[in-house]
Amino acid sequence: MTEKLFYQDSHLKQFQAQVISCDWDEKRKCYGVVLDRTGFFPEGGGQYADTGKLNEMNVEDVQEKGEVIFHYVKEPFAVGEKVCGWIDFPERFSKMQQHTGEHIISGLVHSHFGLDNVGFHLGKELVTMDFNGVLTNEQLQSIELKANEAVAANLAIQVDYPSKEELDSMEYRSKKELTKQVRIVTVPGYDVCACCAPHVKHTGEIGIIRLIEGAKYKGGTRVTMVCGFRALADYRTKENNVLEISRLLSAKPYETADAVHRLHKELQQNKEKLFRIQSHFLDEKLAAFTSQQEKPKVILLFEEELDKNAARRFVDAGKEQCSYICGIFLGNDRQGYQYILGSQKVNLRDFVKDFHENFPGKGGGKSEMVQGTATGTREDLTAYFNR
Repeated sequence: MTEKLFYQDSHLKQFQAQVISCDWDEKRKCYGVVLDRTGFFPEGGGQYADTGKLNEMNVEDVQEKGEVIFHYVKEPFAVGEKVCGWIDFPERFSKMQQHTGEHIISGLVHSHFGLDNVGFHLGKELVTMDFNGVLTNEQLQSIELKANEAVAANLAIQVDYPSKEELDSMEYRSKKELTKQVRIVTVPGYDVCACCAPHVKHTGEIGIIRLIEGAKYKGGTRVTMVCGFRALADYRTKENNVLEISRLLSAKPYETADAVHRLHKELQQNKEKLFRIQSHFLDEKLAAFTSQQEKPKVILLFEEELDKNAARRFVDAGKEQCSYICGIFLGNDRQGYQYILGSQKVNLRDFVKDFHENFPGKGGGKSEMVQGTATGTREDLTAYFNR
């Protein structure tokens, strides 16, 4: 059994320990070091393992097997050797901020809306929580406000190891059936939960709790959250983005959304105008192909770039005015082409199989119209269709 110092003091930054064993792990290509005591929290409880050093050696990973904790390093230690462990405390503290914040959010969602947290992942940037029901934006905003009230109250986090008899009479959250000694983490008035991870000592240490997004997920809601210094970093990044958008649009920061809406409207109007101009241009091109009394076998048009809707409109009209295939190719010989083909006479889904054996690319669609990409020259493509 490894003595777990992180349960005695979650704010522990360094510790002294003795090496119990050190064996090569072929799968990990590292040495697995077992110490008599450790401040490193192993991967578990929905979060990744602590990082840091043993003496001057980087700890690559920390895993728990049974009651033994393995520290994975690149070079071996001698059995019996005394080592000093150094925890990457800024990272540890950030994880404690996130994990304690998750307890408050999950407890509030459960008590106010009766939903359970059925999935939790604490990543290096974001935290996600999966709830087994739908949460609206308004509900999440109310939960976020209440969670930050818990932070402001600076409540002491309680950690207990109740007996089986005590546990049977308690109401607490847990994602799985527990058989060993249960560790109960309580945020007074907000949450009681079985949890194995380190937490901050007071809710004030969490800093701001920010719910970034609530999205539909497997019939429920996936909530994305950041707390503390991660919330500050998230705020700074978004503020910098808003200020840059503000500068580019010559709009005040609080007016950027309105400015983007106006720009989007102008863009849509310009796209519609471009579609009309290009459609008129393509109508004239099609008229030139069909100006002769005899119906053309093939109509092929090559252009560098066109609106895709205007191009499809050209092919849709052209396939009715030729006896074989109407096609439009957008691009050039050097970079390749995007194509749209239409026909009332040929099953184009079968046609493109042979076509791509000669002109590498991919495509698909319906029997009357297909689209895709092709590599080849304009000269060879023209000759292929006019065989």
